[in-house]
Amino acid sequence: QVRLLEAGGGSVQAGGSLRLSCAATTYGLLGYSMAWFRQSPGREREGVAAIDRDDTTMYSEAVEGRFTISRNHDKRMLYLQMNDLRPEDTAKYYCAARAVGQATMNHLDYNFWGQGTQVTVSS
Repeated sequence: QVRLLEAGGGSVQAGGSLRLSCAATTYGLLGYSMAWFRQSPGREREGVAAIDRDDTTMYSEAVEGRFTISRNHDKRMLYLQMNDLRPEDTAKYYCAARAVGQATMNHLDYNFWGQGTQVTVSS
């Protein structure tokens, strides 16, 4: 069982930056593909960024060039560096992991989820 805990959300003005982190209780995430998703009221959960077991990354078009997903060397932490934030980035952000299969941007592919952290960007 993998337990995930996000941190780092908050309120920021447009153009600002935030760094989200996700701590995993399992030792090492080498065997897991990981991703960040976000959801705002009335909208479906959407993929933001994902990182595969070999550290290959992918991003949604909405955040490409502004957000960076990474994890530390022992793979127990996942990060999302968010720069040039925009009001449309306002959402609750979730960390997710899947034990089998490649990283994707489809929330249905992920088995383990954190509780989420709120990001609010004001104009």
